[in-house]
Amino acid sequence: MLNTRLHCFAGVALLLASSARPAPAQTTAQHGKRTASLVIRNALVIDGTGTPASGPYDILIENNRITRMYPIADAVAAVIGGQGNRPKADAEIDARGKYVLPGLINAHAHVQDERAGVPQEQDYELKIWLASGITSVRDVGSDTRKTIPLREKIAAGEIAGPRLFHYPFFIAPTIPATPAEARARVQDLKKAGVDGIKITGIKRDVMEAMLDEAHKLGLRVAHHAAVEETNAWDDIKFGTTSIEHWYGIPDAAIPDGVQNFPADFNITDETHRFRYAGHLWREADPARLKDVLAAMVKANVAWVPTLDIYEASRDLQRAQGQPWFTDYLHPTLEEYFKPNPMNHGSYFIGWTSVDEAFWKENYQIWFRALRDFERMGGTIAAGDDAGFIYQMYGFGLIRELELEQEAGFPALKILQHATSNGAKVLGREDDLGRVRVGWLADLIVVNGNPLENLKVLYPTGTDAVKDGKIVHTGGVEWTIKDGIPYHGPTLLKEVKDIVARARARRAGEKR
Repeated sequence: MLNTRLHCFAGVALLLASSARPAPAQTTAQHGKRTASLVIRNALVIDGTGTPASGPYDILIENNRITRMYPIADAVAAVIGGQGNRPKADAEIDARGKYVLPGLINAHAHVQDERAGVPQEQDYELKIWLASGITSVRDVGSDTRKTIPLREKIAAGEIAGPRLFHYPFFIAPTIPATPAEARARVQDLKKAGVDGIKITGIKRDVMEAMLDEAHKLGLRVAHHAAVEETNAWDDIKFGTTSIEHWYGIPDAAIPDGVQNFPADFNITDETHRFRYAGHLWREADPARLKDVLAAMVKANVAWVPTLDIYEASRDLQRAQGQPWFTDYLHPTLEEYFKPNPMNHGSYFIGWTSVDEAFWKENYQIWFRALRDFERMGGTIAAGDDAGFIYQMYGFGLIRELELEQEAGFPALKILQHATSNGAKVLGREDDLGRVRVGWLADLIVVNGNPLENLKVLYPTGTDAVKDGKIVHTGGVEWTIKDGIPYHGPTLLKEVKDIVARARARRAGEKR
C-alpha cells in the first residue's frame, strides 16, 4: 500500500512539473492593450506580506481586479478527473519559471518634466518607472497644476504610467506663517484634489495647525524634516503619516538638542549641510534614539528612509559610474547631476575622503536604527527620491532595496516594504500592494527569483552562471497596472530611444 501511494504521489508531482495538460490556447498579452480578462499561468507568487513564495498558480484578472487564483495542483486534479477547468481568458502571460509579485510602490518620488528649467520628456520618467515594475508612485512635491491632470489621464488609460498619489509642497507658492494661514492652505489643497501634503521647513505652531486640519479633511502628511525647529517628537505628537529620509529622527535624540556645528556653518550652503549631515547619527544618544523609535511606532508614524539618495555621499565614484547611465541617462538629468550650487542636491564641491568616511559610519548607525524600528513594530516603506544626486528613476528604487539588504533585512521583508507597506502608508492597504483575490491587478512578472538576487528586478537584468556558462537573466518581463500589461523590454527600448534622440538634439545644439 505504501509503495502504491508513493507511485501515486510521484505521478502527481510529474503532472505538476509539466502542468499536466496544456491550458487552452489563447492570445498572448499585447503591450499596452487591456482585455476584458487576462490570465497569468504557472506563476510562483510572492504575495507582498512577508510570507514565503508559493505556487504555481493561474491568476485570473478581470478588468482591473484579481478575481481568482487557481493552484495548479487543483487544476491538475481537475484534469485527472476529466474536468479540465484551468481558467480561460481573452489573453494570457506564461510565467512558467518566473515570479509574480505585487507592483512595486515608490513611496517617495517626484514627477518631473524638467531639470533646472530645461525640459525633459515626461514619458522618460513614466516608462522607466513601469519598466522597473513600479505601479504606484507617491509624488512628494511637483507642480499641482500639471500633476493632477497627468494623474487623471493615467487613471483613464490615456497615458501609460504608474498610478500617482500627489502630495504637493505645503510651503509653495508661499510659506504659511500663522496657524490660520496653515489651515487655509490645507483647505485649498483639499479643494484642488490632492491626495496628501508634503511638509518641510515648518514652524511648530504652523505644523500643529496644519496637521490638525489635515486629519479633519482626511489628508495624509509626509514630513521631510530638515535642520529646523521641528523633529520626530513633533511628528509623534501631532500625528504625521511618515517621516521621509531621516533628518528629525537622530536630531530628536541629541542630548543637548542641537547638533555640534562649527561656528561658520551655513545651512543654505548645501555642501556644508550635507557634509555635517554625515556627522549627525553619531551624535544621537543610543538610549534616547530607541525611545524616539518606540514612540514613532506607538504613534503609527511610518518611515520612508530613501537610503539610495544619499549613497553618493559615501561613495561618489560609484554613484557617478552607474552602468545604466550609458544608454538610459537623459542629457538633461546628466547636466543637472553635475556639481552646481544652483541645483538642489548637486553639492559635491570639494567633497573629500573624510566626508565619505563619516557618511559610511552614518549609514551603519542608520541601518541599526531601521532594524530596531522594524523589530519594535514600525512600518518601513521604500522610496528613491530619484532625479537628484546621481539617482535615476526606477533604477534608484531597486538600489534602495539592495541597500535595505545591506542593512540586514531579508529579501521577503524588503519586498514587503516595497509593496504592502507602501500601500499602508498610502492608506490603500485594502486594495493595493498584495497578490490577493479582490485586490487591484497591479502585478509584475519577473524573469528570475528576487529572493535569491534582488538585482533581477533591475529593468536591464543581470548576469548569472548556469551550467557553467555566463547568461543574462532577470528584468521585469511584464508590468501589469490596472490590468493593462506593459512589456518591460519594450518599455526599456522606448526609453533608450528617447535618450538617443535627446542626445542627438543636444549634440546638434552644441555645433
